[in-house]
Amino acid sequence: MKNTFLGFFLLLTTFGFSQKRPTIMVVPSDNWMFTNKYVDSISSSNGKYIKFADYPKAFREDKDILLVISKINSMMNERGFPLKDLENTLKSIQNYNIEDELLLDNFGGGAQSSLIDKLKSTANADIIIQYTYSINKIGPKKSLSFVLRGLDSYTNKEIAGASGTGSQTYTAETPVLIEEALFAYLDDFNFQLQSYFDDILQNGRMVNLRIKTWESWYSDLESLDFGDDELSILIEDWVYENSVNGVYNLSISTSTQQNYEDIRIPLFYERNGRERPLSTRLWANNLKKWLKSNFNLDAKLMTRGLGQAQLVIGEN
Repeated sequence: MKNTFLGFFLLLTTFGFSQKRPTIMVVPSDNWMFTNKYVDSISSSNGKYIKFADYPKAFREDKDILLVISKINSMMNERGFPLKDLENTLKSIQNYNIEDELLLDNFGGGAQSSLIDKLKSTANADIIIQYTYSINKIGPKKSLSFVLRGLDSYTNKEIAGASGTGSQTYTAETPVLIEEALFAYLDDFNFQLQSYFDDILQNGRMVNLRIKTWESWYSDLESLDFGDDELSILIEDWVYENSVNGVYNLSISTSTQQNYEDIRIPLFYERNGRERPLSTRLWANNLKKWLKSNFNLDAKLMTRGLGQAQLVIGEN
């Protein structure tokens, strides 16, 4: 009776009081993909091989992947969560060359971009749900063990988790095993997702910003030629004024670079009388425009995934 009441309370709290739902996309975890050998690799510019999850290969070769994702999508949809479908997202980027994406270096530091970054950017889901499962056999009976992880698609931080094993059954259909295994755990997992989303609705989404300067620039971030304070201080003031409750962490500050981490930015902004999602790119672009209008400084804006932006100030 106690567990029944708790489950009812969680459902009432999650779906009765919350007005906005996070958009989610369900994907197999890297662990599941690597274990089942749905992996590809490519040689990077420094000669090292980079392995990545090959989702198109999994869809081509695994008869259950679409059924499993569809079942989890269906269970989440029944609980009121908007969905972005992995297969349809893959189709929308099928003309993207994964090798070009892996070798693309937006930050000039040799870092690699992966297909999951492109999936996140294309789907623009708030939360990625990664699943891992294995089927246990005891005589003619089967059960399914699973792990669910909810990840903030902007920061890759785990914000919800669930794991367990379903009861033994004679069924051989993986989607049925998935449903039976998840049923007792999914409402608490969804409560964790919604609680996190309610927090970022109120306190802002966490993003990162990197400020750099071109080597050819005549000045630097510690110059006193831009008013009463150094440019680095003025930029920090802007970040403070344009973050929710002034929340940010300045981890590096030199004459040529600033790294801002865990900046809380609003999820939405108003334009032409309508509420629109505020992306990291749009937020950082406001800083770019501020630099131009106040100090006549040009800056190049680059992004990585959904939650990282970089502005390079000076001559290009």
